[in-house]
Amino acid sequence: MRMRRILGLALAAATLAGVSAVGTVGAQAAASPTITREECTAAGGQVTSRPYGGYTCTMPDGSTQSIT
Repeated sequence: MRMRRILGLALAAATLAGVSAVGTVGAQAAASPTITREECTAAGGQVTSRPYGGYTCTMPDGSTQSIT
């Protein structure tokens, strides 16, 4: 019984660690796509400035991307 409990805890910890790693990779992938000013205006977007946040491109559909 004790061995089963220890294996269950080990499996739960491994699963939680795997989910954390996937969440981190997903967040980095979502944050990494950037666009240049020229690409923004060519796609019909508008370059906007955020205080202390740099510049972003606002597309006609309402989505935003960071400008490099």
